[in-house]
Amino acid sequence: MKIVIAPDSFKESMSALEAANAIERGFKKVFPEAAYIKVPMADGGEGTVQSLVDATEGTIMTTVVTGPLGTPVKAFYGLSGDKQTAVIEMAAASGLHLVPIAERNPLLTTTKGTGELILAALNQGVKHIIIGIGGSATNDGGAGMAQALGAQLLTREGKEIGFGGGALRDLAEIDPSLIDARLKDISIHVACDVNNQLTGKEGASAVFGPQKGATEEVIMELDQNLAHYASLLEDQLGIKIDNIPGAGAAGGLGGGLFAFLGAELKRGVDIVMDTVQLEKQLENASLVITGEGRIDVQTIYGKTPIGVAKRAKKSSIPVIGIAGSLGQGCEVVYEHGIDALFSITPSPVLLADALAYAEVYTEQVSENIAKTMKIAERLLG
Repeated sequence: MKIVIAPDSFKESMSALEAANAIERGFKKVFPEAAYIKVPMADGGEGTVQSLVDATEGTIMTTVVTGPLGTPVKAFYGLSGDKQTAVIEMAAASGLHLVPIAERNPLLTTTKGTGELILAALNQGVKHIIIGIGGSATNDGGAGMAQALGAQLLTREGKEIGFGGGALRDLAEIDPSLIDARLKDISIHVACDVNNQLTGKEGASAVFGPQKGATEEVIMELDQNLAHYASLLEDQLGIKIDNIPGAGAAGGLGGGLFAFLGAELKRGVDIVMDTVQLEKQLENASLVITGEGRIDVQTIYGKTPIGVAKRAKKSSIPVIGIAGSLGQGCEVVYEHGIDALFSITPSPVLLADALAYAEVYTEQVSENIAKTMKIAERLLG
């Protein structure tokens, strides 16, 4: 029996690899002779770097970059085991968690640090870059990122514009001629799980601005500035980004990555599954086990367990989902490829205990699932 274990991380308690190890330990107590294939997964959000590093036996790299407020921060990115792929979480350099609540102001915050992480990856000689763009503190359309990579964003006086979404109002000329030439020889995939356009009622500023500290007045200013930015990109470079689904992700960074780097915006879990060659790992599998911290009605919208289940169902492989908790509407996942669901918590517990003992609980429930399978074997045998 070949069992593929492909969970996402369980937020605040287990990395994807730690969850996979716990599931394997539980199953091995009942099926010690089975072949176990562990494939740490992610959907492009927090934990994607760690999951892909674990899945490819790669390395976490650290470097100091420009933080969202323009001050230095220590950030990280992942390098795959074959050193051909870099994995970046933009939040590591330009994330909301790096800005104290009292200082959150998307008129000022910059994506320059994200561009510097891309430069660091280029210096490793990679041929492929994956960028997860969730959790941003920014609303600058990726302007800071572009500047870090060599693009010139100039005022009417020929000076570089400053940091933040507020500075875009001063933009008069966009010159991409000095962007790092190495970018032409690599592929860039952006893990983007929202379809928001750059501007308007469903755009970057209106939808995501408030959580970054924007008032209604600031939202209007940011939206106007992004519209001005998009207009210049179209007029001067012939690149239209305003109507691209996902262009508004991370305060317009999705649009900026498309415009300046030719990046492809894709659903995060699809990028990860392709990178780890999940379908190859699924060949001749008897069972797939996936999971994440919480499975509920939102899980069907691009989350790891459903992505894994859909790939497994191409080969008619049964899929078990394991979660820290099962939320309202979780049964909808049965319509999307998952055959059975289990919560790891043995009884009502305090959240602190659930997080602290997550690996123990996961091992226990996995052993119980395996024992149930063993009983079924006898009944059907």
